[in-house]
Amino acid sequence: MASARKIEVLCLDAIAHAGLKRLPPERYAVVKDARDPDVILVRSHDLHGFAFGARLKALGRAGAGVNNIPVAALSRRGVPVFNAPGANANAVKELVLAGMLIAARNLAPALEFVRALDRGAPDLERQVEAGKKAFVGTELPGRTLGVIGLGRIGSLVADAGIRLGMHVVGFDPEITVEAAWSLPAQVKKAHALGEVLKAADYVTLHVPLTERTRHLVDARQLARMKRGAVLLNFSRADVVDTRAVAEALAARHLHAYVTDFPSAELLGRAGVVALPHLGASTREAEENCAAMVVDAVREYLEEGTIRNAVNFPDAQMARESPWRLAIANANVPNMLAQISQVMGARRINIHNMLNKSKGETAYTLVDVDSPVPEEALAALERIEGVLAVRYIPAPA
Repeated sequence: MASARKIEVLCLDAIAHAGLKRLPPERYAVVKDARDPDVILVRSHDLHGFAFGARLKALGRAGAGVNNIPVAALSRRGVPVFNAPGANANAVKELVLAGMLIAARNLAPALEFVRALDRGAPDLERQVEAGKKAFVGTELPGRTLGVIGLGRIGSLVADAGIRLGMHVVGFDPEITVEAAWSLPAQVKKAHALGEVLKAADYVTLHVPLTERTRHLVDARQLARMKRGAVLLNFSRADVVDTRAVAEALAARHLHAYVTDFPSAELLGRAGVVALPHLGASTREAEENCAAMVVDAVREYLEEGTIRNAVNFPDAQMARESPWRLAIANANVPNMLAQISQVMGARRINIHNMLNKSKGETAYTLVDVDSPVPEEALAALERIEGVLAVRYIPAPA
């Protein structure tokens, strides 16, 4: 008897071994090249324009942002896109703290000054003492930290600011109940973005890049900030209008712009501290992200469970039968009735059912009391609006 085909997992970037080792080798084959894999795992690889094969069932991003992935196109195919929200939160938080300290103590220009000193100069010590006057900084306690976006990262940054003795004000119009519970009680909650910008000495951004947040901080919003304030962007480059930032720095309205996203417009400008996208670049963060996304993909493949998919609703149902169906479909009326009709016409009894929706996509888990024949699966696939059908029998 021929052995069952292994599930092929294509890694388009280096994915931490801590995650990949969670895929049992007897069931999964992790490869670096494949024409039509079952799963794709990525970090920063740009998949816009990528030729996805017909076999693709899931895509996992070992990180939070999914701007490098054509999510809408995959949604139309019924393919969930998993990510790892919060897995790199501590790494980003530490980098934000480093950014605040670099700006507060003028460490970037101070380092440049020291680097330019002549080691052979007989008056080196005098030059150091004379030059340090240009880099007098400020301390963080008593200053106000504004946090825009109060998810996992924003909450950790807010808590760290409080522990440093700072006043913290936060704004997030779409804060979840879970995030609200985890937010330190000392954080003053603002009702508008402008309220934070006017109050804060340091403003740090932790929002996803969407059409709504593109250029969230523009010339109009920068004008609201205190003169001499510091703006930190460890979110996404286009959340900030870099041209407006350049003008605010030139006018000395902003003291510094600390960003994880270098751009041609800002490189070399006084007041800019640009890092090479280091937010999640720690061994711990890479391992956490890999483990989190691999676990989510594996749960989906083996049980149909959906957790941390950016384009599908969360869906978890305890298995009560050896025979399970997972159906992705357009979020339109009468879909459950049509699924039930296909089952009933073939005398397949539905034991349990879960239906969840998110935007234009719906997802249904169905446990049945008998095996599902190929003809029934084909009938489900023919229902208008059904995007993908997977049959997930329990392992023998």
